[in-house]
Amino acid sequence: MALKHFLTLLDSPPKDLQALIRRGIELKAMQKQGISHNIFHNKVLAMIFAKSSTRTRVSFEAAMIQGGGGSIFLSPNDSQLGRGEPIEDMARVLSGMVDAVMIRTFAHSDVELFARYASVPVINGLTDDFHPCQLLADMQTYYEHRGSIQGKTVAWVSDGNNMCHSYINAARQYDFTLNIAAPKGYWPRADIVQAAGDRVNITTDPRAAVENADLIVTDVWASMGQEAEQAKREQAFEGFQVDEKLMALADKDALFMHCLPAHRGEEVSAAVLESPQSVVWEEAANRLHAQKALLEYLL
Repeated sequence: MALKHFLTLLDSPPKDLQALIRRGIELKAMQKQGISHNIFHNKVLAMIFAKSSTRTRVSFEAAMIQGGGGSIFLSPNDSQLGRGEPIEDMARVLSGMVDAVMIRTFAHSDVELFARYASVPVINGLTDDFHPCQLLADMQTYYEHRGSIQGKTVAWVSDGNNMCHSYINAARQYDFTLNIAAPKGYWPRADIVQAAGDRVNITTDPRAAVENADLIVTDVWASMGQEAEQAKREQAFEGFQVDEKLMALADKDALFMHCLPAHRGEEVSAAVLESPQSVVWEEAANRLHAQKALLEYLL
């Protein structure tokens, strides 16, 4: 089998991404029914974390354990990623010891360099540019509640960050329209937007982005590493909170998602986060099942 990596959603063809949704749902049902799925027997996943995490670490580690395999957690103090040992050397060394590597770090170029020299699958657990694993969970969650997202309209109301970039790629791969609402100066990368063509619309008006949308998504205004900009960003994003008034402009059956952690009273109101339209807790739990399907696909 040809070596496959998962650094962005563009690394897999749309038909495979659709199959991952279906397989994630199957594995979720098996887990709930107590059906053994020993799909990772004798397999080991190395998890390299330069950025801290709750959901990414727990979901990948639990996936390997429940699938009959194992994982090794490497914190910034446990590895030489980006300091000391060259990344290409580390990639070749770990490839001889484990069956796959998941990396959560800052520069996307570090993950690309690692994958170039690795002889086992490499998974992007998050970089400053992309967060594709979260999108697998989001797409699975939407499918479970509303069916295919093809032809639907998604509204992104937040910073043009790594999640926004991955939603742009998702619009291409899952065939939906993405409306992005962000203040000028906080828009996503122009090259990523341009590559998506007419799938993506950008506005500074959250109301215009959300009108009749089928899915509303937001994220924190200041991502990890941007804490010093918090006050400046709060001022820039005034009026961009997803609250009940904004949600009322969306389709009556619209869902709300957030990759978490959420700052109630900032990017989202507590009422929306806890509303019947919110599927954030299932969205978070689906990281486990979507990533099981991904690991099985890559291995």
